[in-house]
Parts: sequence; C-alpha cells; structure tokens
Amino acid sequence: MDNAENFKSDIISVINDKQQVTFNELKEFASSTGISEDQLRKCLQELEGASAIASRNSGGILTYYILQAEPPLRRIMVVEDDKNINRLMMLSVGKGFDVKQLYDGEKALEKIRFEKPDLVILDLMLPGLDGLEICKRIRMDKSLKDVIVIIVSAMDATSNRFKGIKYGADYYIKKPFDPSELRSLVTIFLRKKGKKFDPLIDLPNEDKISDAVEKAIDSTNSRYEMGRLRVDGLAEFAREFGNNSGITILRLVSQLLQDKVKENGSSIFVGFLNGDDFLIAGDKSKVDASVSTIISEFYAVVPFIYQSEGYKPIELGIEDIYGAERPSLTLTYSEIEKGPVKERRAEILKNKRNDDIGSFTYEELRHMLGSDGLDITITRDPNNGVRLSIGKGGDSHRDGKDSD
Repeated sequence: MDNAENFKSDIISVINDKQQVTFNELKEFASSTGISEDQLRKCLQELEGASAIASRNSGGILTYYILQAEPPLRRIMVVEDDKNINRLMMLSVGKGFDVKQLYDGEKALEKIRFEKPDLVILDLMLPGLDGLEICKRIRMDKSLKDVIVIIVSAMDATSNRFKGIKYGADYYIKKPFDPSELRSLVTIFLRKKGKKFDPLIDLPNEDKISDAVEKAIDSTNSRYEMGRLRVDGLAEFAREFGNNSGITILRLVSQLLQDKVKENGSSIFVGFLNGDDFLIAGDKSKVDASVSTIISEFYAVVPFIYQSEGYKPIELGIEDIYGAERPSLTLTYSEIEKGPVKERRAEILKNKRNDDIGSFTYEELRHMLGSDGLDITITRDPNNGVRLSIGKGGDSHRDGKDSD
C-alpha cells in the first residue's frame, strides 16, 4: 500500500473514531503527518467519490461523516409532478440507490404504503394529493415511522416550512435547490454510520462550540461578534402543547439559521446549546443582518404556529388578535460580552484536568455563556430520537403529550 492509500486509511480511522470530523481538524492531522492541504483535499475527494465518507456544511463548518461500508440498497421515491425537476432530483441523489420517480400525489402515497421506501423526496404542489398531506399521512402510519421525508418546494416557505416540520418532514429545502445539498443530505440520512443523522442535533457539537467560544475570546477583531438567539416562552409552549410541538419550534429556528449560514457563504458559525437557544458567531454586520432576517421570518410564521394549536384569530380590519390566552413565543437576540465569559471560563478551568482544557460540556458552555438559567433541555433518547425536558431538574412534562 503506497503513502496515498495509507493516508486515506488514516483519514477513515480519524473520522470513524469521532463519527464526524471538521475539515480544519483533518487539516491539522494532515499537517502533523507531513501531508499538504492539496493532497488532503484530493484524498477527501476520492474518498467521497468512493462513497466511504460524505460531507455537509453544518452551522458554517464543513463536516465529514463516515459512511457504512456495504449498506443494503436503499430505496428512494422522488415525488414531483414536473418531469424535468423530477429527473434533476433523481440525478442529484447520485448512484448507489434504488430510485423511483412518481408524479401524482395519490399514486405516490399508495406506492409509499406498499413498498415502504427508506426516503421520500417530496414536492408540495402535486396533482391528486398535496405533499403536506402525504407527509402527514406517512407520519400517522406506524409501518412508515422510519421513512425519511425531505420536502423540496417552491411554495412560500413562511408557513409551509413550519407545516412540513410539524407534519414530520426531516428537512425542508427551498427551490431552486442546490443539487449538491440534496445529495449530501440524502447520503448522510441514509448511509451515515452510527447514530441516525438529525439536522438539529448534528449542528456543531460541544467541541466545535468550545472552539468557537475560544476563538471569540481570543479574537482582537472588534467586528467579531458572539451572541445568543433564544426562543423565549418555549417551556410554557411545550408544557401546553407537548414535547413534539416544542421540538418543532426548535427545528424551525434551526433550519432558518442554517439557511442564513448558506446565504452568507458559511462565514457565520451556528451551534445549538441543547436548550432553547443557539450560539451565533461571526462578523458583526453579517450576524446582525442574519439575525434581523431570521427574527422577521419567525414572527411571520407565529400566526400559523398558533393556528396549528387551535387558536383562531379574530379579524378586526387593523390587526388580528386571539380570543383566548395563549403561551407567548418570541425570538430574542443578545450579544455576549467577552468579559463575563472569560471570568466564568476561568472558574470552570480551576476544576478541570489539563487534558480536558479547551473542550467543555454543554452544561459548562451554558454556564459560561450565561444560559444556565434555561429551563429546556434537549437530549437524545436511547432509540436515537430527540427528547425535550422542562425544569432545571430535567423533569419531563406531562406524559400524555410526550413522545420520542
């Protein structure tokens, strides 16, 4: 085996050990072994071409995932009535999958129920039965609980993204779509080794958030900003409407953030703090502009959120109000000052071993960033699902509303 093959084997081992590794981490590893960045990029490209690994830009960081060595042939159904777009979706998926093309909503649902594919790529505007209804019926059918649904639509995302996520879509992509984004999502959803891929939980983890915080603390650039975007009122909302409703709101905000990261050329870092807030870091002007847009888009969706939970607006001619008291949902952003973060970081480091310095747990990060008073905690359950708990003691809310 020559040096190139040895290095490829080393890359596989590094990614396999951690399940997911950033490009910068791989670059540091390559440098330590005398491999140039150009050689590294070539090896990564070849490994992706061989379907050994897959990459995705997550929260502003290029991340690589190890893929199953010899997975069973995964079945995909592309449901899109425009034949040209349907074909583009099929080609975007790439080789190594059993792909069927469907053009009618009712016929598609029949095929999905009968053949039980692994993943469905779904347009919203379809003859016979619309995509949201198909998504809803898939999630109501216990025999289809493991089917992954990716919605790709040109319809206004203001309400449709929220409805898609609420009805159980795993991801929502706006048209015109990027074929490479669709391909990477499909590949990672179906072939990622280890825990099931989840676009909310698989945002940069605590190690990457720790790196971002260290970078912000050490930065001498006055334009580099670090801030927290919080969903205020989420605990009360989840208590009233249940676990799934609370998680739907977090997924909505997560996807709004990830869209903005892509629009800004990945110059903004986004991390999920496993509570009711997200960390954002980057150039002040881009962070502030992105946050302003996200908050505006969120408030445009809020009326649909309330309506989905049974609150009907009263038409007054000037503005709509709601005839019943309801939990208030707001999205707020606050810049994080470096001084208090440094002080809390120093307190934490006093109790850490030398080999632990530089990496913090979610609990430590929340304390450092001033988020330890939050009363929402997100964890994975043993079946790789996402679970929401309320209260500092981790007490889950009423069981009748809870789900995996």
